[in-house]
Amino acid sequence: MQGGSKGCKSKKATPEDGLLLVRIGGRYKDRTCDPFHVKDGKQGSLKSVTVVNTGNMVPIRSLKSTVVFRTIYVLAFFPREHVMIDLTKVVTRDKLKYRREPYWQKLAKGQYLGFRPSQIGKGGTWIARYYDSETQRNDVHSLGEFGNLPGSDRFTAASAEARTWFDHRSGGGSAKMLTVRDACERYAADKPDAAKRFPRYVYNDPIAKAQLHKLTDRQVRDWRKRLEDMPAQVSKRKDGSTTTRDRAVSSVNRDMVPFRAALNQALGQGDVLTARAWKAALEPTTTKTRRTLYLTRDQRRALLEAMPSDAAAFCRGLCLLPLRPGALAALLVKDFDKHTGELHIRDDKAGAGRRLMLPVDASALFRAQASSKMPTTNIFTRADGSPWNKDAWKHPVKDAARTAGLPAETTAYTMRHSTITDLVTGGLDLLTTAQVSGTSVRMIEQHYGHLQSEHAQAALAKLAL
Repeated sequence: MQGGSKGCKSKKATPEDGLLLVRIGGRYKDRTCDPFHVKDGKQGSLKSVTVVNTGNMVPIRSLKSTVVFRTIYVLAFFPREHVMIDLTKVVTRDKLKYRREPYWQKLAKGQYLGFRPSQIGKGGTWIARYYDSETQRNDVHSLGEFGNLPGSDRFTAASAEARTWFDHRSGGGSAKMLTVRDACERYAADKPDAAKRFPRYVYNDPIAKAQLHKLTDRQVRDWRKRLEDMPAQVSKRKDGSTTTRDRAVSSVNRDMVPFRAALNQALGQGDVLTARAWKAALEPTTTKTRRTLYLTRDQRRALLEAMPSDAAAFCRGLCLLPLRPGALAALLVKDFDKHTGELHIRDDKAGAGRRLMLPVDASALFRAQASSKMPTTNIFTRADGSPWNKDAWKHPVKDAARTAGLPAETTAYTMRHSTITDLVTGGLDLLTTAQVSGTSVRMIEQHYGHLQSEHAQAALAKLAL
């Protein structure tokens, strides 16, 4: 420092310090040569140091020196906390002048609460600052204005929210603060089914704006209640009107799956540190109902004969393999090896990535459908070349069921149910049935376990003497 005495040592600056321009004025014998001795005490022969970029007067404690010098300017490092002010008082905050850099108050080591006064009127924005010792960076997070609270309560509310964020960061949470909507949009980026569901019951819901690290069990339960009360759309007419029904328990369970997955993904990436907010609130409801509509082989043949050729080929695939309609529709030509007869189910609600060795009839069907198509083309397509979806196959199945005199409840999923039923009653064990069907053993037991029991009973009856 210019004008300083020999032997004065300056403290090494740390990443938390700020570079401040300091003016030392007057003609005094005893003074400090180390700006790091600036403290809140009142001792010392040098009355004050003016921090030029803030205008704050900071009392100092002097070190003995015989050097006499006139007014000089010193560019030096000052620990930020040495030039902080008390933000707890409304009158103090109201006197602060607007500036881009917030006025900081230390709450704990590496944790600061800042206040940036408004350019117009009173009030201002509260900011939290956290020093990450691993990255040696200061991360900041805007907390808002808390304008809905009296001025005397704003510091308490801001410091409480800042400490919540500090706990999140110190626990290993990411610096970027996501809302529920942010997490859902990120998850749905490469998942078409989730991208269709979220706009209907997440993005327009109050929960979308909730910050993940502050999400509560009550918020998630309230969202679930609103979902359960939301009517389910059955169909949409050409005039724009829709037909709805009460949302079934099974529908609620399905709708919660991608939402739960989006939150779990955020947990895995450190955007939130615990799943307490949704672990219990999004637990699926156990349904005791079974799929009871079963079509015999003759009924399935009659159904196929009543369909147009493109729909018949698609539904024949459902009759030959226990696949979900959506999984069958998503299959591409490259997923089927025509030489070995192996089918790779890449995209499915569950069990994605499994491989099946197709029997002769199924293999012949797939070869015929994949013939002369590019590898990235869907194996099963409609007459106009477009891929199948639930809106496309719904009407052909209903029309064919009516023509064939089958129950009105017949759907594309009925064929999957009938196929799995045949596997179970044919003696295939439940584990293998679950694996080829892309579901869990628990689900197979829940819906088809009674069939195996009946099959076992019939076998036991043959043991009678």
